[in-house]
Amino acid sequence: MEDMEQQALTGHLTDLRKSLVRSLLAVIVGFSVSYYFIDPIGDWFFKPLFEVLPEGASLIFISYQEAFFFT
Repeated sequence: MEDMEQQALTGHLTDLRKSLVRSLLAVIVGFSVSYYFIDPIGDWFFKPLFEVLPEGASLIFISYQEAFFFT
């Protein structure tokens, strides 16, 4: 514990801001990549369900936001 460096409050706030900006950028990049590949992700996600549905049946979404990406 003695070798830990003392840091001023502004130094801690600078590190916090840097971490928050990096986290926000990572979320934006992850969302963008996921949104670009939404159709393959949706196909992969619903494939087991479509395999067990009777022929001619379709999915029913009970609220509008459920089918937002998959229409």
